[in-house]
Amino acid sequence: MFSINTKILIIDDMPSIRDLVRNQLKAMGFMEIYEAEDGEEGLNLIKVKYGEAQPIELVISDWNMPKMKGLELLKIVRADERFSKLPFILLTSEAEREQVTEAVLAGVSQYIVKPFSGKVFEDKLKTAYSKHFKS
Repeated sequence: MFSINTKILIIDDMPSIRDLVRNQLKAMGFMEIYEAEDGEEGLNLIKVKYGEAQPIELVISDWNMPKMKGLELLKIVRADERFSKLPFILLTSEAEREQVTEAVLAGVSQYIVKPFSGKVFEDKLKTAYSKHFKS
């Protein structure tokens, strides 16, 4: 599982969802949590933190946001050699097969359908971790 010192970025245009995800992460013991309101702001923060030698180590992003959707952000992140292996979880209220397939093909680490329980959230984090850091 991710270390409690993992630098996590939550990207969602809804403050209530960011609060929900942040509170869930804190309940799991995580302490280094950053937030962004949309994909553009999130991408900028990923780049800034990388430049500061404090790289983001996990992204949890909403799918539907203004300016840049989560799937578009995922594709940009995967295309950049610096971030191509960054664990990336998409939050979505849509469970349509073709959207999930598109996210999987784009390299999503895991996706979580809203609303979600604490157990589902934790299980998805564990699965994303094992996908990137096989023991």
